[in-house]
Amino acid sequence: MTKRKILVILSNRLNRNQKPRFLELDCDEEGNILKESTLRSRPRQPRYHEVWENDEGRTEFAACHRFKRKYGHKLQKAR
Repeated sequence: MTKRKILVILSNRLNRNQKPRFLELDCDEEGNILKESTLRSRPRQPRYHEVWENDEGRTEFAACHRFKRKYGHKLQKAR
């Protein structure tokens, strides 16, 4: 079973003073979330398979309806 690590960035495009929140998801091949953890700060190493962002100002992953995938993000590891 192959696991993928996904970085989720929750930001607010209307209020840039609100700090972004960073979540790390562990998923299987079918996209089922196995583990969700909140990161204390912005990651420094590119160790994620995918990077997703929601800029609607939501604070919880479950409250978000859509995400934008960031292709070639600096925190995404090279394949």
